[in-house]
Amino acid sequence: MNTEISVWTVFIAALITAICTGLGAVPFFFIKEVSRKLLGAANALAAGLMLGASIGLTFEGWQYSLPRTVIGLLLGLLLIVVTRRILDQNGHPHVGDLDGADAKQVLLIMVVMTVHSFAEGIGVGVSFGGGDGFGRLITAAIAIHNIPEGLAIALVMVPRGASALKAAGWAIFSSLPQPLMAVPAFLFVLVFQPFLPVGLGLAAGAMFYMVFTELLPEAREDADNGTVYGVLVAAAVAMMAFQFFVG
Repeated sequence: MNTEISVWTVFIAALITAICTGLGAVPFFFIKEVSRKLLGAANALAAGLMLGASIGLTFEGWQYSLPRTVIGLLLGLLLIVVTRRILDQNGHPHVGDLDGADAKQVLLIMVVMTVHSFAEGIGVGVSFGGGDGFGRLITAAIAIHNIPEGLAIALVMVPRGASALKAAGWAIFSSLPQPLMAVPAFLFVLVFQPFLPVGLGLAAGAMFYMVFTELLPEAREDADNGTVYGVLVAAAVAMMAFQFFVG
């Protein structure tokens, strides 16, 4: 651990990354009505952003450890399968003003993004263990990455009736594990570092499942295949390019 760096510095840096997630909902403060076709495009855009992010997470985890990343991917898939079954058995869940199928969809993406935030929190903490300059660099990269991730949450919530303000609030809430995990990861770098590829794989696996079993099928119900797959591919490529140049 680098003793010259304050724990509060690490906590505040990770908290900033969490707050940046809420910025993804900003466009919806200016968009008031969402048509059925636009809903399909929104789901496709959210799917593309998550697909690009999950590919980036898998590649990043691979650089640390391929076996642990694969274990994480399988655990991520299992987590969302179990979560979906629990939600199905619950009958009519509620998320703010949303209920039924819409609430289930939002709860699933919240679970996915919260799992992702645990991995990012560990990443922030471990990076500060390598020095203040490196920690600030990684914090800035994660903060910028969090904006399109917040957009993905808003794209699922707002077209289903949630306000932009609530979408921003839930997006920030999903990222709160970042400051909570960053501090212990900073204090115990050697303990947490081996778990980083597992966490990255876990988040990626959960996102892969969400994309192909939830968002993409629903997008195809509301928009034509050309629009859906065009938006999906463009968003995924843009997200991967964004991660490459920022990271």
